[in-house]
Amino acid sequence: MSKPDNRKDNVDHLQNAVVSTIENYREAEDYLEEFGDEIPEREKTQIEKKNERRKHSISGFREEIKDEAKHQQ
Repeated sequence: MSKPDNRKDNVDHLQNAVVSTIENYREAEDYLEEFGDEIPEREKTQIEKKNERRKHSISGFREEIKDEAKHQQ
């Protein structure tokens, strides 16, 4: 038998994911600022692309948080 869908803590999980993703984004930006001139162009490009994906993820998480919050009211 499957467990019932418990969505009570989804907003908390999503908010934690946003915070974690923002931290990773900032760390990558700081790394690029400090070492951008010293690392290979390929690595720099990979970090920049990953940060673009992080920005999209953050946006998506925020939309999910809004959606989940509506369902909890």
